[in-house]
Amino acid sequence: MPTSDSSLQTLFNDFNKLRVLIIGDVMVDAYVWGRSTRLSPEAPVPIVHVARTEQRLGGAANVALNVQALGATPLLCAVIGTDAGGDQLLQLLHESGLPADGIIRSANRPTTVKQRILAHGQQLLRIDSEVETDIDADESAQLLAAYDDLLARADVVVFEDYDKGVLNEAIITECIARARQRNIPTVVDPKKKNFLAYRHCTLFKPNLKELREGLKLEFGDPVADRVGFEAAVARLHEVLTPETVLVTLSEYGVFAQQNAQKTYLPAHLRTISDVSGAGDTVISIAALCVALGRPAAFTAALANLGGGLVCEQVGVVPVEKQRLLEEAQEAGLQ
Repeated sequence: MPTSDSSLQTLFNDFNKLRVLIIGDVMVDAYVWGRSTRLSPEAPVPIVHVARTEQRLGGAANVALNVQALGATPLLCAVIGTDAGGDQLLQLLHESGLPADGIIRSANRPTTVKQRILAHGQQLLRIDSEVETDIDADESAQLLAAYDDLLARADVVVFEDYDKGVLNEAIITECIARARQRNIPTVVDPKKKNFLAYRHCTLFKPNLKELREGLKLEFGDPVADRVGFEAAVARLHEVLTPETVLVTLSEYGVFAQQNAQKTYLPAHLRTISDVSGAGDTVISIAALCVALGRPAAFTAALANLGGGLVCEQVGVVPVEKQRLLEEAQEAGLQ
């Protein structure tokens, strides 16, 4: 039976009561916008005349922005450098009204900064300033201490893993165990390196590429090879034993499985401008739904709507709560 408008409104109001602990890799997404009318005489590359620059919060910090946009309170836990990028990231957190008490600064690693050069609406180049080595023992101890302080206030934990070294198997195992001791659900947005480290999490959200690479399995898309795809999901359940698996399928929509119930939802027809940040929106919505005990099918449907909405905008941007509510009401989510 479709969820009523009043029930959806109540759910969205309940988002405002939640506190979401987000642990993982934060970064600055920097943009240089300009125009290009000729090639450089020095090399066969375009010359870009800069019109404006912009810096945005990325990675786990963009998940925090999405959580905030949905009305909940984000609690961010990460490691950054004592460099200009770190100063910039803290300034962006301050300007966005996001707390920084769970941010650890280290002189031993740079802050991840991804700079995009764009002209005439197209990205010409991306420059990544980062390392991917694991944080050291001292940084790990500081991170876990900050995590414990925030966990005491949290309703759900999100692991936002970009393979930049803040999360490793030991930290992941310890953080999930501490959350489970407090009966706090854990939601995971994985990458390749730590893919099989998230045992006993509540919800695990890979995309198709991550599912193939993480399990080292070859299978077709879920339309042409549903048997192979579902076998991979079954293998994932066997290894990690999550309560729910939510797989984003790009143009094929999303898939969710909770116990024996499997849900396939098609992608909504959109004018796609930029897919950057869609996964951050999906995991944010999923985390809030999990914290409120919503079933996997509903969680997948709402997350599918939210991920599609942010794809209509250029760059990494948070979801618009009111528009998501309106689309959910129009869709009559079940």
